[in-house]
Amino acid sequence: MAEVHDGTHTAPARRTARGLQTRSRILDSATTLFYVKGVNATTLDDVRVASSTSKSQLYNHFPDKLALVHAAIDMQSEFVLAREEQRLRGVRTLAGLRRWRDAIVQANDLQDGSYGCALGCLSVEMSDTDEESRTALASSFDAWKQLLTDALARLRDIGVLDGTADPRQLGTGLLAALQGGYLLAQNAHSSEPLATALDMALAHIESFATR
Repeated sequence: MAEVHDGTHTAPARRTARGLQTRSRILDSATTLFYVKGVNATTLDDVRVASSTSKSQLYNHFPDKLALVHAAIDMQSEFVLAREEQRLRGVRTLAGLRRWRDAIVQANDLQDGSYGCALGCLSVEMSDTDEESRTALASSFDAWKQLLTDALARLRDIGVLDGTADPRQLGTGLLAALQGGYLLAQNAHSSEPLATALDMALAHIESFATR
């Protein structure tokens, strides 16, 4: 955000409602392009055209492409984690965990496996080239893993899984299966590899079910 000086201290400048709408439009367009085309294949001119903004408007809100990438990571992280929290917070049975799996596979199937995970795609392109992006994405994946861990701990605590189940270990394995499945589905343009990876991870979790 731009700054203004009042002679005694520096304070952030207030954005107008129109300015906030413009920023939101730029960020929405960039986030979609980064997901569909990839970060490296998307230019600022692509973003400008997609968002119907001028160069001066774009640079007023985002001084360079990397600033736009960082904002897109924040936006995608907020969206994905909110979605996963909603899906996982009510899981109290193994059938509920299967419904979580079904929702992910069905959404992936709608786009024929293309594009993959919004956070995973950003991680592939940015984690080895920009430390700030890597750190932000690592934090988001940790939060996602914690949501899975919490759901599995709940299943253990209410007796659906036995006491030998390690929620953190199982949550890590489930997230790894999910991300690997997304990548293979993207390459195959089919959700089948994602479904298979999740089914195998869930079969391992179900081996801890109480009898």
